[in-house]
Amino acid sequence: MRTTTLGTTGPQTSALGLGCMGMSALYGDADRAESIATIHAALEAGITLLDTGDFYGMGHNELLINEALRTAPAAHREQALTSVKFGALRTVEGGFTGYDGRPDAVKNFAAYSLQRLGTDHIDIYRIARVDPDVPIEETVGAIAELVESGHVRHIGLSEVGAGTLRRAAAVAPISDLQIEYSLISRGIEAEILPAARELGIGITAYGVLSRGLISGHFTRERKLAANDFRGMSPRFQGENLDRNLGLVDALRKIAEQKGATVAQTAIAWVAAQGTDIVPLVGARTRTRLAESLGSLDVTLDAADLAAIAEAVPAGAAAGERYPANQMAHLDSER
Repeated sequence: MRTTTLGTTGPQTSALGLGCMGMSALYGDADRAESIATIHAALEAGITLLDTGDFYGMGHNELLINEALRTAPAAHREQALTSVKFGALRTVEGGFTGYDGRPDAVKNFAAYSLQRLGTDHIDIYRIARVDPDVPIEETVGAIAELVESGHVRHIGLSEVGAGTLRRAAAVAPISDLQIEYSLISRGIEAEILPAARELGIGITAYGVLSRGLISGHFTRERKLAANDFRGMSPRFQGENLDRNLGLVDALRKIAEQKGATVAQTAIAWVAAQGTDIVPLVGARTRTRLAESLGSLDVTLDAADLAAIAEAVPAGAAAGERYPANQMAHLDSER
């Protein structure tokens, strides 16, 4: 497993991370035993970065990671890094009602996460979305106090724009920005990615397969479960889905020429955009994890990248990446 450092101040991590959200929420039902086995397989393969959120399944995901780490070999457990998002406010029914970035709330969220994870520190801690009622300086300042007390090792950010990134970095060192980045979600390229690089902040890219849309496995005929949030995602609706799967068909031709799968090619494309970018793969099974790991063996040369750019041009995706009410929470889209 290749390794890299997140930004200039962050930890050394594997070149590929595992996003664990789907093991607890938002993609329909998941198999607990298979989820734990998948985390174990990821650790065995050399993946060290495990990404979660305290609101994924209302704490379920952190407890799942706790169990997976407790039952993993000691050597793997000691190498694992936990990246935790906080701040989302949920209802009993599972709805989202906003975000809380007040300093006291930050420390409260952290206390609960430490308990659920069964650890004395969180490796990277970040608010999931900027609280519009709390200056980012106050939220980051509270995490910085957790760093000083030893409960957090590094400060991250999630889905923030270039201006907010600069304001946060003026308060304390930022290891990485977690943000959606894929062949069909390239909004960071204009301002956010250049700002991160100027500031020495790494990128942990989620949604590299656009929630399975460009994995090569999603079909027009697939029926989504009632508890699968993709059923509300604009890119999975009607004509948008048809157009987006057309892009996948074009990418498939290039992947076949490379002897790779569509998913491997899409992940390799993200990795090829810079050594400061760590793709997070949301594999929920060992089979999907194995496929994702295969992306590390895919090398895209200039001709390959040019062919991909022609097949899937920037801005070609149909539909926004979130429903309108969720897009409104994205500081990165303002």
